[in-house]
Amino acid sequence: MKLILTQEVGGLGGPGDIVEVKDGYGRNFLVPRGLAIKWTRGAESQVGQIRRGREVREIRDLGQAQEVAAQLGALKVSLLSRAGQGGRLFGSVTAADVVDAVKAAGGPQLDKRRVELPAAHIKTVGTHTVSVRLHPEVLATLAVDVSPDA
Repeated sequence: MKLILTQEVGGLGGPGDIVEVKDGYGRNFLVPRGLAIKWTRGAESQVGQIRRGREVREIRDLGQAQEVAAQLGALKVSLLSRAGQGGRLFGSVTAADVVDAVKAAGGPQLDKRRVELPAAHIKTVGTHTVSVRLHPEVLATLAVDVSPDA
């Protein structure tokens, strides 16, 4: 099955890439989740638009990725969240919350899909190390301090 990716899919490609996958994987996983659309001649004309949108958000080269990694390393990121007696959060901190906190702390705009949390979500108060995949060769780490909301 020939598909056009609309989002980043690990091990397969990025937005705008035309890929050939097994029918079941495309029909049952990629298309229903909105990660890809079926390839047609008309849809292929949209590939240019998808790629242009990707280039605007994407870090251009290794040097730029290293600069952004240095910015993130020097940044102090803190989040306030409601917590119970034992330091357990009511809810959790997600990758989108981390991206918003980095932006609020004066850091660069990040893509939430590139943020790698230590677990699926952060569910406790304290300092947590979060990784951000800026480039295939550059992995930036930053410390996120989760504090209880008063």
